[in-house]
Amino acid sequence: MAGDAGLGLDEVLRAAEDAAPVESVDVVARNLEKRFSAAEVSFLFVDMLGHEAVRLPRAGTAAQARGEAERIALAGSVYDRVLRSQRLHQEDVEGGCRLVAPVTNRGDCIGVLELIVPYADDAVHEAVGRAAHALAYIVVTDRRFTDLYHRGRRTTTMSLAAEIQHQLLQSASCCEAAHFTLAGGLAPADEIGGDTYDYALDQDTLHLSITDAMGHDTASALLATLTVNALRGARRAGHSILDQAYTAHRALSRHARGMTTGQLLRVQLVTGACELINAGHPWPLWLREGRVEELPLKVNLPFGVPARVSYEVQRLRLEPGDRLVLLTDGMRERRAAAVDLPSLVRDSRDEHPREVVRVLTAAVLDACGGSLADDATTLVLDWHGSRSGQRHTSGGSNT
Repeated sequence: MAGDAGLGLDEVLRAAEDAAPVESVDVVARNLEKRFSAAEVSFLFVDMLGHEAVRLPRAGTAAQARGEAERIALAGSVYDRVLRSQRLHQEDVEGGCRLVAPVTNRGDCIGVLELIVPYADDAVHEAVGRAAHALAYIVVTDRRFTDLYHRGRRTTTMSLAAEIQHQLLQSASCCEAAHFTLAGGLAPADEIGGDTYDYALDQDTLHLSITDAMGHDTASALLATLTVNALRGARRAGHSILDQAYTAHRALSRHARGMTTGQLLRVQLVTGACELINAGHPWPLWLREGRVEELPLKVNLPFGVPARVSYEVQRLRLEPGDRLVLLTDGMRERRAAAVDLPSLVRDSRDEHPREVVRVLTAAVLDACGGSLADDATTLVLDWHGSRSGQRHTSGGSNT
């Protein structure tokens, strides 16, 4: 078996391309079954809220025909440990070894690959890790063509407002690159509160935004739609951060009755020079050399406010090791105000941004008794300032 440890990724990817999008995950399973006599090969998604792992039924099975999927609480599970450590797990079971590998794409945790093999050595570990790597790319590619993967991540009924809000978010909540690592998370209120976060990477620039539309439910989701798409349209047209802000303001002024607070950032990858605009939004937290402070930005009026507005570009320079934490007011309002966010940011300074988002969101949810009056959203940016051209990863991830 060790001699067959090379996974033949080209072969797997070609087979996945030939298969229907709903069956491409099974291509990896069949490859492992053939090469390593693997049994019980399965793929588990992380659900939208990050609370459960959802086992995707194999194509052609009765479970798939019935639309059934096994759901497993993540907290305290082996799947949670694998996702957080980004390391393969092995344990002895009847009939061989159980392996669980992270399925991750550029830092975005998609799920885990689980299987049982007769025995496992370093070569098998490497092959399974490469299979999980291939599976991440296959899922990211094929979820454009089918609802299977989107449906698999849903463990609760989504309202119209939630559907709109989810489609506004980046499909990947985390991104690792040479110069930075970032992660975002949104804990929705009982009635959707209109929060969004967004990012885009150009050859020499990183764009970030975090916004909070006024109101709740479908009305706020529609305001958020106008805001996010106005910002994206201006950004994709190559407009400056100042033009992006005015474009969002005009869109809301002309097509809606309501306001959106927001924070826009534009970071030059080579220098770390950062432009910011604050449109009525809470100040970010800034971690530098172990100290956490609020970044005291000048606060301009929200987008869409019925008054003459003037947006001002503010500047700072990020240094390697800096961490910026962008928040919406749901992370600070009412019962959430009891959470000492600066202390949590300081205490989690050595953690991956994914974990920081999880820690902050969990603390706010706990303070609010699990029921939020407003969306609570976090976007964490770690600045590496790398000039090596090599992507920074954490927890042993190579995907």
